[in-house]
Amino acid sequence: MKAGPLAPVLVLALAAQRLLELRVARRNERWARAHGAVEYGQAHYPLFFVLHPAWMLSTYLEGRRSAGRVNLPALLALLLAQPLRYWVIRTLGRYWNTRILIVPGGERVTGGPFRYVTHPNYAVVALEIASAPLAVGAWRTALAFTLLNAALLLLIRIPAEERALATYRSAPSSQG
Repeated sequence: MKAGPLAPVLVLALAAQRLLELRVARRNERWARAHGAVEYGQAHYPLFFVLHPAWMLSTYLEGRRSAGRVNLPALLALLLAQPLRYWVIRTLGRYWNTRILIVPGGERVTGGPFRYVTHPNYAVVALEIASAPLAVGAWRTALAFTLLNAALLLLIRIPAEERALATYRSAPSSQG
């Protein structure tokens, strides 16, 4: 199968997934705030609303021009990331969010994928950001957005989340 025709389908599926997840995140945010949640990292939060749509648009634009075949290993990596994504969401339950919200009096989540990785959702997103464009031959997009995402996570987001968790040592984190 040619990669070009798959690009719009892939991007539409990712966009629909992200929009549905934002609905869950907003519902969870309302619950967390009703339980006294304190938000951290508000200043960098809009960067994700630039990064992710730009990544999808770039995947679409570069991918649809691809004359190559679908990169099956990359597509499989993307598909295998999805159960991991929902394992994280299910494990965090009401605490899952795209914001850094700390609910006082809770306990830090250490079950599920958190037994193996401190920030599993970010690992899944990193895998998606690399594998989706590679699946449709958009290697420039994969490289550029992998680097941008890594910088955002390693330099800004994860340190902000760790500072928030240090403030409430026993509170659950909502990692989005």
